[in-house]
Amino acid sequence: AGAKDDTFNVLDLAEYTKNRPWWRKIFAPNSGSSAEKYDVATQLVIGGVTGWCTGFIFQKVGKLAATAVGGGFFLLQIANHTGYIKVDWNLVQRDVNKAKQQLKFHSSGNKMPPEVKSKADEVIIFLKKNVILTGGFAGGFLLGMAS
Repeated sequence: AGAKDDTFNVLDLAEYTKNRPWWRKIFAPNSGSSAEKYDVATQLVIGGVTGWCTGFIFQKVGKLAATAVGGGFFLLQIANHTGYIKVDWNLVQRDVNKAKQQLKFHSSGNKMPPEVKSKADEVIIFLKKNVILTGGFAGGFLLGMAS
């Protein structure tokens, strides 16, 4: 019988992935923007479906959160009215004024921290490269919120 050649090439993964972005390590070496990989109809469908799902879930979770917060306020008002809870309004007013002062102090400087600016720049670059996908997502999100 024929003998097989049992030689293997060794691939050093640490060296291979050293200078590669994390998304390329996960998805593939050719995972660029969706505009490079898919046609317009596919991008619209992908964006629309993911947007609709996100909007639908966002709507359901939003209703649940609004119900929980509203119910909590309702129960607190009942407890306050029946005497189970006594509110120290002077303390509330002092804390609100303190929070206002902190907000004025933090909002006086309009400069964005560099890490936030770099992430915002990344998002803008992604949106510019994937305009059709983003448009489909936005439309689908609005439809999901409406359904």
